[in-house]
Order: sequence, then C-alpha cells, then structure tokens
Amino acid sequence: MRKPVGSVAFLSPGDRLPDPSQAREDGLVAVGGDLAVERLLEAYQSGLFPWSADPITWWSPDPRGVLPVGAVHVSRSLARTLRRAPYTVTFDQDFSAVIRACATVPRGGASSTWISPQLLEAYEQLAQAGHAHSVECWQEGLLVGGVYGVSVGGFFAGESMFHRADDASKVALVHLDRHLFSRGFTLLDCQMVTSVTRSLGAMEIPRADYLDRLARAVGQPSRW
Repeated sequence: MRKPVGSVAFLSPGDRLPDPSQAREDGLVAVGGDLAVERLLEAYQSGLFPWSADPITWWSPDPRGVLPVGAVHVSRSLARTLRRAPYTVTFDQDFSAVIRACATVPRGGASSTWISPQLLEAYEQLAQAGHAHSVECWQEGLLVGGVYGVSVGGFFAGESMFHRADDASKVALVHLDRHLFSRGFTLLDCQMVTSVTRSLGAMEIPRADYLDRLARAVGQPSRW
C-alpha cells in the first residue's frame, strides 16, 4: 500500500504494513489491520509496533529509544539490590502473569494501560509461538516484578515491565540484558526513552539508524 509522506495508512485485516519511514511526525504509521502472530512479526521486523487495539495503531517514532546490550547502567542502589539478591529470577516461567501484571500499570500519566484484552491475547499467542518472552522476579513464591518483550534473531523489543517490590522490575531488566549479551543479541529496543529507561542508560537514535541496526539484527539466527 502506497501513501504520501506524513500520512496515515488505513488497513484492512491481512493487509501488509507500510514503510515505517513514511510515519507521521508523531510516529503514527497506520491504523487498522490485525494482530495475528504473522502481522506482529512483520511489524517488529520492519520497525513498527502496536500501541492500541481499538483501533489498532502502528507506530515508528523518530527518534527511537534503545538500550545498550550488555551495558545497561546499574546505579549504586541497584547494585546493592543485585548483591543482596532478594529475588529469584526466572525466564519464561509465567509469561501470562507478567503481561497481565504489566497491564495493571498506567503509563505516561494515563488513567489506564495501553495493554488491552486484545493485545494481551495477541502477545500470549506470540509467546506460544516462541517469539515473546518474559523475565520474572519472585519473592517467597510471589511474582513481584518482571519484564516482557519480543525476540527476532538478534533483536529484542522490550515492551513493558512492572514491580511490586523495590527494584524488582530493574532487576528483571538487568538479568534480561545479561542474557541478551551472553546470547549475542545486538539490539535492545525500548521504543521511547522515559525517566526510568534513561536512568538505565537508554538513548535516542534517529529512525534511519535504528532501521539499519534492526535489519542487521533480525537477519541473525535466532538467539534466544
């Protein structure tokens, strides 16, 4: 589907997603389509991600937020927490519990989360297909923090994280970063830089730079 620069494509279910470089100034690329596993994989591999499900919206912000693989910043207080090791950390132990906990956390001052029931179902299907993963922090058998995202080749898109105990989400992210580094991942996407991700070392890069890094990363063999 072709569209002029700066306009939004309106998609029917099954339509291919448009070129992310044609995004509107605010990063919106398209509205509509579907949230099938193959569509989500197409989106992430091309530099897009969904931010709502009613209607479905597809985004590619410029600049783009990324975290340095293997070099997430650990503050002194977070280092102390890591040394104390108050949490048991697992991978892919309970993806559904992590994403559902993330869905209870409002984002950006909003009164509700962006993770709607439709998106919950879509990402759970993506996890069942082996492309979405979670890191969990447990304390006395209770899930107290975690992070989840999407993995393709040597690329990981961090989607959301939550905590119910001090530093639990950051501990999960540090363990995720160490895992990605050990497996040879080359790109860790955080979409937008927030105060939390900035404190962990997130930086903004131009969309063109991001898309170039992305193409190289997703072209690698599966790393997870």
